Amino acid sequence: MKKLVILGGGESGVGAAILGKKVGYDVFLSDRNSIKEKYKNILTEKQIPFEENQHTVEIILNADWIIKSPGIPKKSNIIQKINERKIRISSEIEFASQFTKATLIAITGSNGKTTTTSLTYHIFKNAGYHVGLAGNIGKSFAWQVAEENFDYYILEISSFQLDDIQSFKPHIAMVLNISPDHLDRYDYTYQKYVDAKFMITSNQDKYDFFIYNEDDVMTKNWFENNDTHANKLSFSLDNKIENGAYSDNEYINFHINSDTFKMKINELALTGKHNMANSMAAGIAGKLSKIKNEFIKQSLMDFEAVEHRLEFVLKINGINFINDSKATNVNSVYYALESMKTPIIWIVGGTDKGNDYNELLPFVQRKVKAIVCLGIDNTKIISSFQDIVSNIVETQSMKDAVKAAYSLGSKGDSVLLSPACASFDLFKNYEDRGNQFKEEVRKL
Repeated sequence: MKKLVILGGGESGVGAAILGKKVGYDVFLSDRNSIKEKYKNILTEKQIPFEENQHTVEIILNADWIIKSPGIPKKSNIIQKINERKIRISSEIEFASQFTKATLIAITGSNGKTTTTSLTYHIFKNAGYHVGLAGNIGKSFAWQVAEENFDYYILEISSFQLDDIQSFKPHIAMVLNISPDHLDRYDYTYQKYVDAKFMITSNQDKYDFFIYNEDDVMTKNWFENNDTHANKLSFSLDNKIENGAYSDNEYINFHINSDTFKMKINELALTGKHNMANSMAAGIAGKLSKIKNEFIKQSLMDFEAVEHRLEFVLKINGINFINDSKATNVNSVYYALESMKTPIIWIVGGTDKGNDYNELLPFVQRKVKAIVCLGIDNTKIISSFQDIVSNIVETQSMKDAVKAAYSLGSKGDSVLLSPACASFDLFKNYEDRGNQFKEEVRKL
């Protein structure tokens, strides 16, 4: 019996362990940190051996195949030892894709992945398709492959997951946009991060489809030296597109082969230019999958925004509180600031990932009346904006940040939590950060 070792005991790791056992592997799961009680109970119930708070190297290096959590960096000692032994390392996405005949629709990009994945799933669900939602969102892909029998999977895929694929082959792949993110994991080399994103199309062929953003500079640059074997379709906010989707001042227009349809921009459930792009990308995937225009249109009209992504929380004494905790990079904040129509008290900060704040300067100058820093080290934020925003406050807890923002605001303003940074200095993750924000707002 072949040995499968899973590194990481979170959602994706436990899912991979369950699938591995089902398809006949001798499975062992190892986590260098502690494993949540609910996952330990599941592993025990499924009779899958595991260890926590350590990696037993001799067991790991005896594997035939290793499935790695996306959170484990390539430079870690254990990964270097595995590579020396030339043992195959894959992501859970790669592993699960080997054991399903379902049609895969995979979505990546620096921003808008969760929204577009959820929106695409919503379109397929509304059209009556038997569809699962997985990847970087919801229940583990491998777990669903083990226990469900979906015809389609809509997958949100991160660059970390794409780093560890070999033969992963989605029928429809999307790259929504590319902007600097996670550069700390890519030797601070932007091109390495870009190349990781485009791994999503590396195994596609002439029977598959690749959807991309015609307006995205880094995507255009990539196509100057590279190509895909898949059929290309694009979307644009600026130019008319022959095969794909585009917007004019009033409508978004879909042209897929000889089939065309359009809908009014003001009918879209999601507002802002970035969400217009996300809606077009999701709509193209629906059209390619033979979903009727009325289902696509209705789904784009009634979709509810993703939690922690420009999520309206409350209005208190005329001040709007908006939770955009999922904005963990500069480009996400760019879209958030762009979409705001009122003066902003901006809560920003956390673990810096190599951020360059220059592209935000015009919006900050025009729209931001005060900045509340929320992080252990706020030096970079202060030096970036102190010349254009006179009122900058430092805080190190969500309670203090919300109180400070409220005191700086007045009727007609918006308090926007849009951190541009990872959450790990003060919070468990971006969800914890967003939930704490909502809780503190409700206490005002």
